Amino acid sequence: MMIAKVDIFDNADVPFNQCHASSIHQIGDDKFLATWFAGTHESNPDVAIWTAVYQNERWGTPVKVADGNVGNKLFPTWNPVLYQYPQSDTLILFYKVGKNPREWKGYKKLSTDSGLTWSNPFELEGNALGPIKNKPLTLEDGVIISPSSTESLDEIWKAHVEISNDRGKTWINYPINHQDTIEVIQPSILQHPNGDLQVLCRSKENIVMTAFSKDKGKSWLPWQKTNLQNPNSATDAIRLQNGLFIIVYNPDIAGKDWWEGRTKLHIATSKDGINWKDQLVLENGNEGDEYSYPTIIQDDDRRIHITYTWNRKTIKHVILK
Repeated sequence: MMIAKVDIFDNADVPFNQCHASSIHQIGDDKFLATWFAGTHESNPDVAIWTAVYQNERWGTPVKVADGNVGNKLFPTWNPVLYQYPQSDTLILFYKVGKNPREWKGYKKLSTDSGLTWSNPFELEGNALGPIKNKPLTLEDGVIISPSSTESLDEIWKAHVEISNDRGKTWINYPINHQDTIEVIQPSILQHPNGDLQVLCRSKENIVMTAFSKDKGKSWLPWQKTNLQNPNSATDAIRLQNGLFIIVYNPDIAGKDWWEGRTKLHIATSKDGINWKDQLVLENGNEGDEYSYPTIIQDDDRRIHITYTWNRKTIKHVILK
């Protein structure tokens, strides 16, 4: 049941024209932090990382928290992701800096006051890119699995996971079926009751592609097709506390241009991570509309929070119960 659907901000009240690629994280009792990138236009040097706080059932004023200033030269920023190690006081803001997704580098900032203030930026260790679009998963043994991917200069897409055994200080890269011709990016990661890991990926196949790992992400079984359409657009998925898997996605195939197919945004659930059933329509727009790049979490009260890009003019926040 949908209990709220609001704009995080009014486009007329903010000093940027476009916004995209949000992430949301619970930072307290009924208190949440959202982040996104925004500026004049995606890939312009003025595009920076912004945040806003949700408390008392309303969103506060957006604040710019990071830019792409590297060596006194300004680059665009991309795809912020919030993550917090269990029982840690430190919140991590991962983001990318670079001219484009083929040349960007991974950065992070740290906060010990729930995003009120942030450290100086750090480039990620060992050329890690960090979570490319969706949040990392922390296993019971403390290992962090960060879902990531690359887009090469000749437009080859490959997914991988970056694994940390030291609470995010260092990362080891494990490819996901790089020998395959299937091209995917932007994984989200699920853990099954038996411990198996699963990634769900945006693809060039017009289908959400998936793969499974039986050794905590170090090796992966071949790619499989789900029954979900994918118009070359990002998704996000989690395992709910009741054991059901849930995904937010665009139910369409790719059009002539990359932005086509993003006019509808649906929620589907699954028991096995492969066969999905639609449960709710979040958006059913017209040609030219864009509802995309969702992120999804479940809070301590078992409510589901979803944020997504709304026509690049605002970030929408939906609460389900």
